Amino acid sequence: MHDNLTASDIKKMEEEIEYRKLTLRPQLLEDVKETRAHGDLSENFEYHAAKRAKNQNESRIRYLDRMIRTANVIEDKSADDEVGMNNIVTVFFEEDNEEETYKIVTAIRSDSLNNFITIESPLGKALMGHKVGDRVAVKVNDSYSYYVTIRKIDNNKDDADDRIRSY
Repeated sequence: MHDNLTASDIKKMEEEIEYRKLTLRPQLLEDVKETRAHGDLSENFEYHAAKRAKNQNESRIRYLDRMIRTANVIEDKSADDEVGMNNIVTVFFEEDNEEETYKIVTAIRSDSLNNFITIESPLGKALMGHKVGDRVAVKVNDSYSYYVTIRKIDNNKDDADDRIRSY
């Protein structure tokens, strides 16, 4: 598995595990006990739903724990004038004559609908380490590539603000 994660990714995952174990688990166990007391379990939808929620919580705890144990911890530091982890980057797509803003993140936090791109994506790989004004070739596969120009880099490393701001 060995996903690339930053120390802040691992911290967030540990906080989620703690919440799920200390807050959510007791509540879900109580829900199972309460619905079990309602009688015939074969036709008790609430019991089956409560049990499914409990099992999903346990599954998520195991998944997060496995991710942390097998993680390849990477640094999220970069020079102030170059693209690095957790930077917000505005790029100009030459082919489309359009400008887009992305946040560079690890695979666990990628969300293309909100313009969070991973360092493993073609665009993320190409942008890493480049500076404002650089024209960068983005290789999608052996037969297709395109060029982007870096217009702006925001080195705001504050993970509390996980939304792309419009510039």
